Amino acid sequence: MTLLSLWQRLERTTRPVHPVTARILAQRWAALPLGVRTEQQILGRHAVGCEGTHGVFPKCDLTCSPCYHSKDANKVRVDGAHTVAQVEAQMSLLEAKRGPRAHAQLIGGEVSLLDPEDHAAALAAMRKHGREPMSMSHGDFGAAYLRALALDEKGRPRFRRLSFAAHFDSLMRGRTGIPRPRTEVELNPFRAKFVEMFRDLRRDHGVRSYLAHNMTITPANLDQVEHVVAEVSAMGFSMLSFQPAAQVGDERRWTGGDYRTVGIDDVWDQLEAGLGQRVAWQALQFGDPRCNRTAFGIRVDDRWVPMLDPDSEADLAARDRALAHFGGVNFGGTTPPVLVVKVLRVLARHPGDVRVALAWVGRLTERSGGVRRAWSAWRRGAVAPMTYVVHNFMDAADVARAWRLMQAGRVASDPTVRATQERLSACTYAMAHPETGELVPACVQHSVLDPGENERLRRLLPLTVVEPRGPAKSQSSAQPEQPVSSDEHSWTSGFDPRLR
Repeated sequence: MTLLSLWQRLERTTRPVHPVTARILAQRWAALPLGVRTEQQILGRHAVGCEGTHGVFPKCDLTCSPCYHSKDANKVRVDGAHTVAQVEAQMSLLEAKRGPRAHAQLIGGEVSLLDPEDHAAALAAMRKHGREPMSMSHGDFGAAYLRALALDEKGRPRFRRLSFAAHFDSLMRGRTGIPRPRTEVELNPFRAKFVEMFRDLRRDHGVRSYLAHNMTITPANLDQVEHVVAEVSAMGFSMLSFQPAAQVGDERRWTGGDYRTVGIDDVWDQLEAGLGQRVAWQALQFGDPRCNRTAFGIRVDDRWVPMLDPDSEADLAARDRALAHFGGVNFGGTTPPVLVVKVLRVLARHPGDVRVALAWVGRLTERSGGVRRAWSAWRRGAVAPMTYVVHNFMDAADVARAWRLMQAGRVASDPTVRATQERLSACTYAMAHPETGELVPACVQHSVLDPGENERLRRLLPLTVVEPRGPAKSQSSAQPEQPVSSDEHSWTSGFDPRLR
């Protein structure tokens, strides 16, 4: 390799923004509805959006009210080979469509029903395609499973970091040790035990973690959010995410009152009451504000501090410079030496950003209680990132009507359906269909496509294997209760996710 070729390779590697990422960000921004192209918007300026899997392991071993899975989800066998193959195919399409880097969720039913080896293989496939994976779980698994996932057969770490989102709320039934919780407070020891498993993993094996806490909100538990926030914020999670319930999935489990009476503002009021302070979110927006509200910050001792103060003109000016000059820079998936060079290349073009960044650090320190308090908290390990999120899902009936019209290229006349179309156009969360080359919003996947998909999976991966009639057969000759032809094992080949 010549010196020139080495230099060219170094230049490409340390280029602040990958050219494919830059192109996709521009396309994403141009496709957003005008109403969400605001100064606060991250989507299309720094982030391409989040991603998730579908149809890879729909089965779950807990019951919830509401339950977002279709009625056939628990009739599908968990099959590791199927999971890994589908994850590989979906991530490959996402990389081709959305660029070399994104955050993606390994989501379906319950991820810990996968054999740890298959779970690890799925995460490896996601990383291979530049995805930062997060496993979505109810958190009802033990330390032995976590170690088997994190470590190989020789006890060596497979990954430097694992990300998990654990769903805990009193609407769930069947959790080990507390099958029918009556209140959210009763679940706190189980939440704390979940975090402790990951602390032990880091202590013993050096595997770091990022943990998010998810919670579904209905009228039945809305008034308990305040207590959850007050207690769980200090447990070691880096994100607390709340989802007002929507009428999606198995209609038999739509219980707990009229979901439409709980909205983002209701949950946010509880959040602020739990922290005993304002939780400022207005400086940054991710997608449509009717869908998402996100507050990025840090915990300093027992107080939450916003990364950006929406009432500070200096903070907003710093935000604008950061999005303009560093938008699209891959901070999370770049090695430190390469990232340093990328940042230096940006600063070489915009040297004034150094002064702006230092001034912002000064304001953040002041909000944290001053230099002495912030330094003391840092030395004690009492400074940690903390993000608060509310995701407001849409009812399946509204999504189905909106998607049908969008597929026909029509704008709805009904205000509710038109609002749903706008929200779908600004969706931050995509799922891939390799069989058609399409990406669809997650609300469309769960509201419109999951029922047909899981019905097909039920035939492809039946729960039971039964003996055929006649002479006794060995176990190796047992056949599925609904045999399928060999080409059906590529089950997506005949499935059109577009609403017909």
